[in-house]
Amino acid sequence: MNLHNCMLCPRKCGADRYSGYGYCGCGAEIKAAKAYLHMWEEPCIFGKNGAGTVFFSGCNMKCCYCQNYEISCNNSGKYISPERLAEIFLELQEQGAHNIDLVSPTPYVPQIIEALDICGGKLDIPIVYNTGGYELVETLQMLEGYVDVYLPDMKYYDDLLGEKYSSASNYFETASQAIKEMYRQAGPVKIEDGIIKKGVIIRHLALPSHRHDSEKILEWIAGTFPENDVLVSLMSQYFPVYKSFEHKEISRKISTFEYNFLLDRAAELGLNGYMQERSSAESEYTPDFDLTGI
Repeated sequence: MNLHNCMLCPRKCGADRYSGYGYCGCGAEIKAAKAYLHMWEEPCIFGKNGAGTVFFSGCNMKCCYCQNYEISCNNSGKYISPERLAEIFLELQEQGAHNIDLVSPTPYVPQIIEALDICGGKLDIPIVYNTGGYELVETLQMLEGYVDVYLPDMKYYDDLLGEKYSSASNYFETASQAIKEMYRQAGPVKIEDGIIKKGVIIRHLALPSHRHDSEKILEWIAGTFPENDVLVSLMSQYFPVYKSFEHKEISRKISTFEYNFLLDRAAELGLNGYMQERSSAESEYTPDFDLTGI
């Protein structure tokens, strides 16, 4: 992939990332903010020991409510080489990580592939691609054979919401095609001893005031994939941060009524997966991006 004319994500901004930055805020060097054993993913990902999570800096989405805005929008972090990234992967494996959990990896797909190639046969735990869902199928195809588990968001059904809250035009069509490609690669969910080894977990963060948009997403998942082939993670952890206060309708936490409505609908549709305690909607569950492990 040519980073002199970057077309890695649906933005296709064409930036020369060797001399500047893309829409994502990323140059040609890898920038990361934290790497550690993370216990706040889905249970089948963090297990007993934790996920070996690497938080990358920059993002191809611009969500006004991003809880990780310090790194996704403000781009705090440290520059590292592919060789150092490979070392981090192996260090996390040595610490007992159940997998390598790549958070917001989209701008760095070529460099991540390089790091995985450097690891070679030394890395034998699953690779998890943890993404906002705004992906190009062509970029995902580069990852075939490298990624074992895809963990995409499906944020919006109504494209007007994608544009309003994430500056992401045509979000649903783009993300839905991407998730279908992820499923083609990873296949049905495979869990061994409580830990996911292959498959797709589709996350949806329920937003206040938009339960009917969330309902359409659940209906799309149920109508698109064979029953129990993918897992759904229905998240209630939304709390207003960053620029979300510019939109009155999302300047509060989701209500119990709204979340229970979606839980009931997911059950009616026969979807399998995870729910969250309402107490997760607190800032204390957002990690400190203090360069641990980088």
